[in-house]
Amino acid sequence: MRQLLRIGELAAQAGVSPRTVDYYTQLGLLRPAERTDGGFRMYEPAAVDVIGTIRQLESHGIHLNDMTQALNAETDGDVSRALAELDVDLTALRDAVAAAAPHSHAILELITARAHALITAGIEIINSPLI
Repeated sequence: MRQLLRIGELAAQAGVSPRTVDYYTQLGLLRPAERTDGGFRMYEPAAVDVIGTIRQLESHGIHLNDMTQALNAETDGDVSRALAELDVDLTALRDAVAAAAPHSHAILELITARAHALITAGIEIINSPLI
């Protein structure tokens, strides 16, 4: 028999409030595995990792509504096209750094670190049981 978590147990393990779990569920970012006869939502243990991913994406400036829209999109995103555009943007950033005045390098370093963090988050999503 699989071990499912009640909302409070999930919240405690994920380090969030039950209200946060409820909100993520309302948005469609979390999906209960089943409901008990009493109507309680039960979640897979993997939902703890999903909450961690949601919070990580939030920390990188991805809005919950954007996550919800992406998950509920009618068509699959064109990841290859987006990666090609990212490659063009990274090339432009390299060129900008080469031409930039030294005092602007700190800002460009922050932008580069943010891009790296988002790429790392993307790789983690690919390797996780996200949503």
